Amino acid sequence: MKKFSYLLLIAAVFACKSKPAVSDRTNFPITETVFGKIDTATVTEYTIINKNGMLVSILNYGGTVTKIITKDKAGNDGDVILGYDSLSGYLQKGNPYFGVLVGRYANRIAKGKFTLDGKEYKLATNNGANALHGGLKGFDKVIWTVEKLPGDSSIQLTYKSKDGEEGYPGNVTATVVYSLSSNNELKIVYKATTDKPTPVNLTNHCYFNLSAGADSTITNHELFIQADKYTPVDTTLIPTGKIELVKGTPFDFTVPKLIGKDLDKVQGGYDHNWVLNRTGTGLERIATVYHAASGRFMEVFTTEPGIQFYSGNFLDGTLTNTKGGKKYVQHAALCLETQHFPDSPNEPSFPNTILKPGETYTHTTVYKFSVK
Repeated sequence: MKKFSYLLLIAAVFACKSKPAVSDRTNFPITETVFGKIDTATVTEYTIINKNGMLVSILNYGGTVTKIITKDKAGNDGDVILGYDSLSGYLQKGNPYFGVLVGRYANRIAKGKFTLDGKEYKLATNNGANALHGGLKGFDKVIWTVEKLPGDSSIQLTYKSKDGEEGYPGNVTATVVYSLSSNNELKIVYKATTDKPTPVNLTNHCYFNLSAGADSTITNHELFIQADKYTPVDTTLIPTGKIELVKGTPFDFTVPKLIGKDLDKVQGGYDHNWVLNRTGTGLERIATVYHAASGRFMEVFTTEPGIQFYSGNFLDGTLTNTKGGKKYVQHAALCLETQHFPDSPNEPSFPNTILKPGETYTHTTVYKFSVK
């Protein structure tokens, strides 16, 4: 879509209600558009635009982020995430979790089982013998209840996951708040409670390409990850249980480098968890991505102990209903999924992911966009 179309959309949104001048606003209007139907349920797209013209759109289906439109260094708008032109794209078999909320457990659990308080739980397996991203029908494939929060720049999504869903114990209530700030920050705040002990690990699965489609791959994106260690994996991408140093390996992003520099040295490509260097428990900047040609710069802040960097290895150009009919080829985008470590329920040495009754799971991540 061309810049002119984006400007028309921005103008229409701001014209829809009485307000002070845009430059005086601290909150931004939210528009709703019918995106389609699943059986009798209406799928709605919620769009927030800030005073800088940054735009974020989110579906109640899967809490899916469908668009993030930001300016490049020349002031041109561009959509920096992969996605689809219609609901049928998001519903197609093989949709690789574009933009979705992932739960009840993000990433993989080995052999689809774990033991908790002496009882073995068997999960739905959907990644060979392993459970991936919550199972056959995880949080990414359900309709969330949406509420616009006071102030007009945030929406809250709520989903109640029943005891036994996809094999997980406990009735879990999850809430996720998406907010867009005047500083071009997309903030995501996750919370969850349960009535039985259960693993919880939530994240978002946006596929970023800061060139906004000008480049077919992200090999010339420069990545920094604040992590001296990572968790190596076996051939099925399950952590071995070891934590190893990145220094001297292709996994070292402690100094920003082009993703393509060492990509061929990693069998299958990057799809690993980095153990973040943290100074405390608060929100800290832990990764950056820079695309020199457009000047777009993305910073990632989180409260989580890990981040999964995925280099789009399984994209193969076969997905349909893509934005503008583009072919999403291998390495067309990257994911930076803030998280607890994969397979933690089976690895006692990893940070705990068991949520108990009376506790509240909470996690905050911010993706901030600028140019340089």
